Amino acid sequence: MLSPIIETSSDSRWHHLANNVLAGNGVTREDAISILGTSDDEFLNLLSAAYRIRHQYFGKTVQLYFLMNAKSGLCPEDCHYCSQSKVSDAPIPKYNILSRDKLMDGAKLAAERQSKTYCIVISGRAPNEREMKAVETIVPEIKKTFGLNICACLGLLSEEQALRLKAAGVDKVNHNLNTSREHYAEICTTHTFDDRVETLKNVRKAGMELCSGGIIGMGEKHEDIVEMAFSLQELQVESIPLNFLHAIDGTPLEQQEYLNARDCIRALCMMRFVNPRSELRIAGGRERHLRSLQPLGLFVANSIFVGDYLTTQGQAPEEDYNMIRDLGFEITGSSVGPAQPQC
Repeated sequence: MLSPIIETSSDSRWHHLANNVLAGNGVTREDAISILGTSDDEFLNLLSAAYRIRHQYFGKTVQLYFLMNAKSGLCPEDCHYCSQSKVSDAPIPKYNILSRDKLMDGAKLAAERQSKTYCIVISGRAPNEREMKAVETIVPEIKKTFGLNICACLGLLSEEQALRLKAAGVDKVNHNLNTSREHYAEICTTHTFDDRVETLKNVRKAGMELCSGGIIGMGEKHEDIVEMAFSLQELQVESIPLNFLHAIDGTPLEQQEYLNARDCIRALCMMRFVNPRSELRIAGGRERHLRSLQPLGLFVANSIFVGDYLTTQGQAPEEDYNMIRDLGFEITGSSVGPAQPQC
């Protein structure tokens, strides 16, 4: 059952909006735009209201994810933000899919770092047959040995490929929308927003959970961020990683660098209001852009990556553990679906 609706002493419009969300009424696009434009004087009221929603469905738990860049570079796509794309000159490692031993080593490290979900990511437009078979072979062994959930990020997937991943034991598939449909052509021309949506629909048909989010800071407007949030709502995405562009030298977006830390948290708040039951992850760029406000982000989001990202470094795991402990939160032992509402 849902908690009773409580009027707050501050009489904040954000708490009234949270009451509506908790009552199952949702928010409008106009509401979402206003969240992104919140004044600094209203900032803490907004954060408090978003925390009520987060606490309703996830309590004080934090999910940890561990990401393995299982194939780096060599990508024929032209995603402007990505250091692995064909239009990037960034000096990154380039290699084909890792061996069984290296993937198992990564899974062992994920378990040691208290992550429940191991994310296997390969660069490229779509997996070839060799890559599909490698994933199909390694996933059952990882799950048997370490008890980890598996999230696969392999690019565009057909219905048949999605069914094969489900049969192999993959729990969820990551395929980010990245931005709005309207803004998509500004960041990629070698595939479309609809191509990405089709992959997510194929994953859903196969019976796996959806992991899909986006990137803030690519020259988009507030309306684009809001449209992305509602697209994720329409797809009923279970897990939403929200990235903050880490502009990498050698990529077309290398100049798109500055993000205000408070704006990053406003974007997290908006995503929480629009997708209240979805696991919300502060993903790439959190250390660079949230900086000292990272702990505030966890009053809204309930998940982070522990360790490094694809081609950029994260902070030391001990800093994450300390942050979680200092907040009075706890690392949860399961990442399959949101917790039941707290009564």
